[in-house]
Amino acid sequence: MKIKVGDTVETIDDAIKGVVTKISDNSVTIEDADGFELQFEANELVIINSEKTLKNAIYNSDIEAVKKEKDTVKRKSVPTVKPKERHAPKFEVDLHIHHLTDSTKGMTNFDMLNLQLDTARGQLEFAIRKRIPKVVFIHGVGEGVLRQELETLFGRYNNVKFYDADYKTYGLGATEVRIFQNVAH
Repeated sequence: MKIKVGDTVETIDDAIKGVVTKISDNSVTIEDADGFELQFEANELVIINSEKTLKNAIYNSDIEAVKKEKDTVKRKSVPTVKPKERHAPKFEVDLHIHHLTDSTKGMTNFDMLNLQLDTARGQLEFAIRKRIPKVVFIHGVGEGVLRQELETLFGRYNNVKFYDADYKTYGLGATEVRIFQNVAH
């Protein structure tokens, strides 16, 4: 924008504001709020939004273009799922005894093992009924008794395959079960 006499301007480098009183070649004379006249080069000044320039900005802008800019459809970002996570089991059953009962007081090891196996059997039956394709049974490492019993239990089903669950996610203490729905019982 070109500076004209009567424009309110401000210096770029200093906090000096004033009204343009005279322009000669590249030299601009302004009068500040205290009535002092100061001289600057045109490239040292910037026009402050006065009422005139504000009205020009409003009336000279293309309102339809502004509306279209706001109406552009913004694509929603979809979280990317890694191939391994895409097929990761969503149904986990933690068979640690402290997750299954409030207190093990008065329970023998046999009672605890039976509670864990009953829970595993019930959850596996639930997964078969609800057509859940993969289930992870978290049993812990321990001495391997529960793991052996789970393998025996899973071996009784002809529509089930089982194998060690993902080591990075579960460590050594988990078994993943894949359930096939269209196998004759």
